[in-house]
Amino acid sequence: MTIDPNTFKIDLEDELATQRFAEDLALTIKQGDCIALSGDLGAGKTTLTRAVLRAMADQQGLEVPSPTFTLVQQYDLRIPIGHFDLYRLGDPSEIFELGLDDILSDGAAFIEWPEMAEEELPKDLIHLKMTGLDDQRSINITGPHSFMVRLERSIRIRTFLNESGYEKASRRFLLGDASTRTYERMIHSNSDPMILMNLPKMADGPIIKDGKTYSEIAHLAEDVLPFVAIAKYLRDIGLKAPEIYHSSFDDGFLIIEDLGAEKPINNQNVPITERYELAIDVLAKLHNHNTISSIEIDADHTHVIPHYDTQIMQMEIELLPDWYLSFKQGTAADPTDKTSFIEIWRQLFEKLASSEKALVLRDYHSPNIIWRPEADGLDQIGIIDFQDALIGPSAYDVASLCQDARVTVSAELEDLLLERYIQIRILLDEHFDEHMFRQSYAIMAAQRASKVIGIFVRLNLRDKKPEYLKHIPRIEQYLERVMRHEVLKPLRKWLEEAQILQSES
Repeated sequence: MTIDPNTFKIDLEDELATQRFAEDLALTIKQGDCIALSGDLGAGKTTLTRAVLRAMADQQGLEVPSPTFTLVQQYDLRIPIGHFDLYRLGDPSEIFELGLDDILSDGAAFIEWPEMAEEELPKDLIHLKMTGLDDQRSINITGPHSFMVRLERSIRIRTFLNESGYEKASRRFLLGDASTRTYERMIHSNSDPMILMNLPKMADGPIIKDGKTYSEIAHLAEDVLPFVAIAKYLRDIGLKAPEIYHSSFDDGFLIIEDLGAEKPINNQNVPITERYELAIDVLAKLHNHNTISSIEIDADHTHVIPHYDTQIMQMEIELLPDWYLSFKQGTAADPTDKTSFIEIWRQLFEKLASSEKALVLRDYHSPNIIWRPEADGLDQIGIIDFQDALIGPSAYDVASLCQDARVTVSAELEDLLLERYIQIRILLDEHFDEHMFRQSYAIMAAQRASKVIGIFVRLNLRDKKPEYLKHIPRIEQYLERVMRHEVLKPLRKWLEEAQILQSES
């Protein structure tokens, strides 16, 4: 496959090249994409569409009939897909009767013979003009800038795979998260499946405070270097993070070990006690190591680990008055209330100054923990998604697990895990301060809950993702639970006055 960067022309030499390009295209498709395929009979429009749909379904035997007579076929895949053939369309306006608008509101569409309704198609149409016969064909691609950027990056991934020795690798969508990071599952010959991480270098966002962007203040990973470094450190101390097989620091591509898909929860989304106990043992081992400040990968790459400082923590807790409070009360938060909230937290942050510091993985909870039943001991816990790791209070990750934001951890299980962690730490370190740790745990659990509950509301209101609202009652319950600690008494009073918690009196 060759690409002319001036015209974005793609030449496909054989059936395998067509199959690989179909996979590359399948991974770029997003909600709202309308892809028009034009070309003479035999140019391969249906062949390419069929290959894309099979790649999206991860099912090479998926039946994909030509919609020549039905005019449209629909498929429930990663996103809903409509496959249209307009050759027999009587009138251009009939395309709306076929449900194009409805399909594009939730998914994407492939349209053969778009010339039959050209004036009725979306203005941001993605156009694939195909020429050639049999297995050899060329495709000229035009489309909106956002799509062309996506496609160009997908094709760059294919080049990276080829250069890394995986010319015949198949690519399948695995996961996209809240950032620009995406994951694919790679299948190559008879080898075990691998994961491809795609993390484009982040563009600078808006300045929000002290001349810095949110990413700069929060020390979010802006390339793959932190992931590689933290994975190396975790493996060096005997914990199970993915092996890094191939990397491109400049492009932001990694080929890494696939640790599996089984989680520490059951089919009813309930924590499995034994798995959470082993996950807390992993933290106890991690925190028993001396804190490090930097990790050298090679002569050209060293990662300096940022600190989880007060500026980050304050920015995170402000999510509660900025988003959750107005959502809860139905009106904008009073600036005076926010000022008093911040002052309470300033005093709490001062109490953290002497707390134990360790490597904070930052999101150590069920979505980022892999259960590996084939392994032994602590290797049964696979750790992923740690690229934003910082140096901060060791209690943070303990709170992240014991008050898992995505599944409900009962008060009994939380107490069990916390006590187990403390007893292991006492056994490993005679200088471990249980009283100080319990105080730090209460503060960091409250801090994380304040952040998460604000993020979930923001995802609903700003990003139109209402599915996160189902987690709100759980976080409210966690807040209620942790507020029993004496150190949080002023914060509890504020939450009661804001009618977030019920008064204990």
